[in-house]
Amino acid sequence: MIRIENLSKSFATKSVRKVIVENLTAEFPTGSSVALLGRNGAGKSTLLQLLAGTIRPDRGRVLSTGSISYPVGFAGSFSPDMTGLQNARFVARLYGVDTDELVDFVEDFAELGPHFNMPFRSYSSGMRSRLSFGVSMAIPFDTYLVDEVTSVGDGAFREKSMQVFERRRETSSAIVVTHSPRMVREICDSGAVLEGGKLHLYDDLETALEHHNRALRAPLKA
Repeated sequence: MIRIENLSKSFATKSVRKVIVENLTAEFPTGSSVALLGRNGAGKSTLLQLLAGTIRPDRGRVLSTGSISYPVGFAGSFSPDMTGLQNARFVARLYGVDTDELVDFVEDFAELGPHFNMPFRSYSSGMRSRLSFGVSMAIPFDTYLVDEVTSVGDGAFREKSMQVFERRRETSSAIVVTHSPRMVREICDSGAVLEGGKLHLYDDLETALEHHNRALRAPLKA
């Protein structure tokens, strides 16, 4: 279970303060795979980072009864000067999992070849995503935060990624951001819509998708 209490986060630009979430209280149930929906710029990725603890809220708190992954596919925490191998070892020690097992899994899964022993800063965006996804899937989290899993690699690699994710989902919860309705229906059983700094949770996935589609058709508020 993940519960957020009175959570607020905003960012200041030159002319305006953009509100991501405002005084938000909600609960993501255990054992569910929740689609996090919202138009571009709504703050879905920022909310995932708030849940993961990689950025701090202005106010409020995030409570959890289990472990939460960093956003799968997010490579911002990796050291650019360390190799993929060194980054994988560092994450294994950080989360207290068997280092050799994690490294073996990631090396086989990510298919980086000799680049696994090269500095992370030399990686393409696709290679960074594959390393990050592999490291995330190697750790048995209670809840996986997934940001655009379909963007990882080519078609064959995406299929392999989805197979691994489905195995993890058998024993874990997930909160998933994706722009693909097909993907939402394949891997999610409930939904949440982030709109105007508010989060609307739905047990029924189709109801969440209907809300999301109405919001997309509505004009943006100034």
